[in-house]
Amino acid sequence: MAGAGTRTLARPVPRGAVNKTRVLVLAPDFPPAFGGIQLLVHRVVSYWQDLEVLILTTAEGSEGPDLGLAATVRRVNTSRTRSRPGKVALLSARAITEARRFHPHAVLSSHIVMSPAAWAIARLTGAPYIQYLHGREVTSRPRLADFALRHSAATIAVSDYTASLVAASRGRTRMHRIPPGVDAAGPRRQDQSPLPVILTVSRMSEPSKGHDVMLRALPLVRARLPQVQWVVIGDGPLRPRYERMAHAFGVTDQVRFVGALPDDERDAWFDAAHLFAMPSRLSSTGGGEGFGIVYLEAAAHNLAVVAGNVGGALEAVIDGVTGVLVDPTDHLAVADAINDLLLDRRRAEALGRAGAARVPDFSWCSVSKRVEQIVMEVATGRRA
Repeated sequence: MAGAGTRTLARPVPRGAVNKTRVLVLAPDFPPAFGGIQLLVHRVVSYWQDLEVLILTTAEGSEGPDLGLAATVRRVNTSRTRSRPGKVALLSARAITEARRFHPHAVLSSHIVMSPAAWAIARLTGAPYIQYLHGREVTSRPRLADFALRHSAATIAVSDYTASLVAASRGRTRMHRIPPGVDAAGPRRQDQSPLPVILTVSRMSEPSKGHDVMLRALPLVRARLPQVQWVVIGDGPLRPRYERMAHAFGVTDQVRFVGALPDDERDAWFDAAHLFAMPSRLSSTGGGEGFGIVYLEAAAHNLAVVAGNVGGALEAVIDGVTGVLVDPTDHLAVADAINDLLLDRRRAEALGRAGAARVPDFSWCSVSKRVEQIVMEVATGRRA
């Protein structure tokens, strides 16, 4: 998912004042760390009012700003290991201990790596669990996805595409399709750059996000628009590789790798840009963009979008209406789409306005309430 920040230490909810349904949220990915899943989990729980919520996550990045949640956030120190499986194992062990103390009525597993812990808690306490599915984890960890689907009381898929990956698995579960949401953009705080600016917002940890294709396309864009600038927000282990590619293709003057940014700085770049481009493709395991919150974020800022014609982007971007979908493996097609929109400002602005008009249909408040209803139904034993 995309590199969004968090605007807002969690304030514990007093226990015993109200007899609320208790929900344990298992979140290996959570703010202030950056990423689409982190953003989704934070925003979903932000609007819950009728639930007593305990969020269990890692201590990484916990020095960040106030998360603005009426929930207890308990962080597990996983610094003794650097590996993702090791951190998940430590978080899972702590989850079982916390469940014995908290006595949840339901568990929300925000990633399939937490499904074994959620299943163990269900066996131990009788609390059923809901499994969130985002996309490519279904194909990259098929056996774990099958396990999660077999044992969850309900599953939430972020798109029809993600649901289709689930349908191809052996798991059986009650499936709900709930897309991610988007924060409404505030008033524009600065004018667009006088130079044509293409913006990409994504962690540089997955080759399939399309940074490499953008770098191959950029010389073709520069040939028609010599002053073009590509601004890349986000960081990750692949950044040195992309910096070397920019040098090899002779486009270092056109590329700005600005790293991970707080929300206000990121939003300023959304305002300055003329176009958003992230041609995500299918990964080596077959999974694609689960949905692509960042495409909606771009739309909220009235930006036309160039995206890959695969995966969840097919739902986040309406081809020819809010953006252009292209073969994400073809740098020529990517360059043509970018050039066409940068050279035809009127069309790009029309696509941006259409995208912005669609944003209210994806409010985080609405998304959160739909998830809350499923949690309540599972917790009370009704059919979710």
